[in-house]
Amino acid sequence: MTLAWLVIRSKPNREDFLARELESRDVEVFHPRLLANPVNPRARRFKPYFPGYVFVRVDVEKINTSSLEHIPGAANLVSFGGELASVPDNIVHAIRRKVEETNAAGGEKAATLHPGDLVEIEHGPFAGYTAILDASLPGSERVRVLLRMLEKRELPVEMPAGFIKARKTPKKKY
Repeated sequence: MTLAWLVIRSKPNREDFLARELESRDVEVFHPRLLANPVNPRARRFKPYFPGYVFVRVDVEKINTSSLEHIPGAANLVSFGGELASVPDNIVHAIRRKVEETNAAGGEKAATLHPGDLVEIEHGPFAGYTAILDASLPGSERVRVLLRMLEKRELPVEMPAGFIKARKTPKKKY
């Protein structure tokens, strides 16, 4: 028995549907999703970590891989040079751990924030400080904030996006 994690490319915006279809066929599925904080309450609460892709763990010696491509919502199996691409178990575990950590920290909070917004740092060595969001760093769940320190100088500090939250400004009294 040779179990391997393969990757199926889904049709556009059909990752959730494809994952349910695969699970209904007793295929082990890993579909990593991040907790989102949508502005619209009817919007999806989770978004795919790898849009357009779903991981499946199958016995490559026993399963007809073309049958996976004919499941509703599936586009094709990812392959390179005609060889199916498999993902090592340790990579899948690392992705699973990263997604769980991000979701435990409140998901992708920085997506609702914009540069210049006032934020409060909730975790880490600067917990309790107020800062200004400078940038969401591309390709990661990290942000750069400007922390006001000595002599009113703003120091750029990078941290996980889950460490910050929007600061509610107190209402002004007239």
